[in-house]
Amino acid sequence: MRNAAFHSGLLPLIIAVFSIVSGGASAQSELPNFGSSNAAAYAPAIEPAAALTLAAAIRLALVNNPDIALARREYAATEGALIQGQARPNPELSFMQEDTRSATRTSALQINLPIEMGGKRQARIDASQRGRELAAAELTQRQGEVRAAVIGAFFDVLSAQERIRLAQETLSLTQRVTDITGKRVIAGKISPVEETKARVAEAQVKVELSQAQGDLRVSRQKLSSLWGNATPRFERVDGAVVDLPEAPSVAALDRRVLASPSLRRTEVELQRRVALTRVEQTKRTPDPTISLGVKRAPESTNQILFGVSVPLPFFDSNQGNLLEALRREDKARDEIVANRLRLQSEVLQARERLLIARTEVDTLRSEVLPGALSAYEATGKGFDAGKFSFLETLDAQRTLIQARTQYLRALADTHRAATEIGRLLGDSSVEQKQ
Repeated sequence: MRNAAFHSGLLPLIIAVFSIVSGGASAQSELPNFGSSNAAAYAPAIEPAAALTLAAAIRLALVNNPDIALARREYAATEGALIQGQARPNPELSFMQEDTRSATRTSALQINLPIEMGGKRQARIDASQRGRELAAAELTQRQGEVRAAVIGAFFDVLSAQERIRLAQETLSLTQRVTDITGKRVIAGKISPVEETKARVAEAQVKVELSQAQGDLRVSRQKLSSLWGNATPRFERVDGAVVDLPEAPSVAALDRRVLASPSLRRTEVELQRRVALTRVEQTKRTPDPTISLGVKRAPESTNQILFGVSVPLPFFDSNQGNLLEALRREDKARDEIVANRLRLQSEVLQARERLLIARTEVDTLRSEVLPGALSAYEATGKGFDAGKFSFLETLDAQRTLIQARTQYLRALADTHRAATEIGRLLGDSSVEQKQ
């Protein structure tokens, strides 16, 4: 009879336990299968074997860049932290028996249910949401950095193509001078030493052409690696290296710094630190545990057990973790200031380099190149007619080659400075112009 009464007393408790457990199990069944990986084998993107535009290169990189893929994985992982932050503490089922002799044996079965106090669950949810926002900000920043890297690599390829074109034109000029010099040596009008000098100048241009071709191969590989392809297939890039980017005003740069992904990331990090501080503050509030059970004792009826236990924070009030969270919150505030100052300084330096390079390009384009080309054409015709010496012709040729090389370098510096501004500010204006 006592066993029947004990079992009848346990029945409501067991039903309550199973209802809680089954509810938790059904909630778990709604979650995705975390035991298996849904990651497919990574396959690099292969661009078509045709001319490549800047917009197409950016699209390839944003979809297939390995670093962006890592940032996407990190963002997806924060969903698990958010799910875990919403979870409530599990109940505990306990069984206790006193003595082993049937005449004096006492058994008790009880369920213990912790109750979170002080807003712990909501604080965890807020902290995990801020972590998810931080991962999203880092993804946005990584996309901006990859976009800027593609733009820089694209213009490196474009500059290398232009450098090869200029080297080929220069080689044609030097070969023409060498041919004229050889004819004049055969005619006995100049010394064979002059022909040797002309061939040396021609050889130097051939070396320059070979170096430009090597730089083009390296630049093409660097560009295609941004979308995971180590063996570039595109034939050439389409664009105009002579189209100069405009230098934004200082006021416009200041506004764009405040809206940059890098600064946004540090601001979200501060919000996350504030949320983590709130989590540590809620841990200082003790969580009571409610206990409900049934006790079976010999020669007596079953007894209902009910109890409440509360931790006493005499020795550990979480003050150390709270202090650490507060100091890291202060650090996040300092990082915002430091990051803003760093961005402003680096952006202004890049803007100054852009202005200097643009001024150099304008001067070379309007004054130096026309003058050098005119002088070379005049000395070339005069040398062919015997009015100028070979040294004068060679000097005019070298001046033209140096002016063209300097012009191409200034163009590349202009685009590099503009790309650096875009990288720092996460700007896509260059992409939008294509």
